[in-house]
Amino acid sequence: MNLSVNLKDVLFLDIETVPQKEKWQQLSKETQALFEKKTKYQRKEEFTAEAFYDRAGIWAEFGKIVCISVGYFVAAAKHKQFRLTSFFGDDEHKILTEFKVLLETHFTKKNNVLCAHNGKEFDFPFISRRMIVHQIALPEKLNLFGKKPWEVPHLDTLELWKFGDYKHYTSLKLLTSILGVPSPKDDIDGSEVAQVYYQEKDLERIVAYCEKDTLAVAQVLLRFNNEALLKEEDIVKVA
Repeated sequence: MNLSVNLKDVLFLDIETVPQKEKWQQLSKETQALFEKKTKYQRKEEFTAEAFYDRAGIWAEFGKIVCISVGYFVAAAKHKQFRLTSFFGDDEHKILTEFKVLLETHFTKKNNVLCAHNGKEFDFPFISRRMIVHQIALPEKLNLFGKKPWEVPHLDTLELWKFGDYKHYTSLKLLTSILGVPSPKDDIDGSEVAQVYYQEKDLERIVAYCEKDTLAVAQVLLRFNNEALLKEEDIVKVA
């Protein structure tokens, strides 16, 4: 693709979300009614709103973020080095605040961009909406008000792969498979995150999954530019 972006200017990311409450019965009657109305056209006739609630994590109005994983390239002596770190836990406000600090401390340059798979339709707006819910002022990289399309500092590997074919959707799992990128879906997938969070209470497993997705997005962008993939020794996890 010959993308002109400098890899060191890109912050790759992925988020994992779950329903705000574990069980339908924990929602207020008002929230149940609002969820039923919100999902009316997504549900097949045989699905009640209650039966559909396990998917509530995909909507910022009914879901919450339990992990944001980020990755970025740094200069190394002989090769690329990719660093991974995650913000995670039960306190969504803390997760969002720590992520905002990262953006406003290390990714403030005009050339800095955020990159995710389907980020423009999911990750970026979800983070922004949850920040507003928590009364956290949006960082510049997420505040799109008044920006022209070419001024938005966001890259989306799904959008790049579409090549203008806007009816075309390709999952990250499929994309990594056809491009020869190690699969990030070797343990769980997005549909299982809520169960792992609420029933297994295994946040570390969710973090590992989220970081694999973040790394996969970076690898896909390398393949788009016909560059060599990262090797295991090139990847550094930062606490």
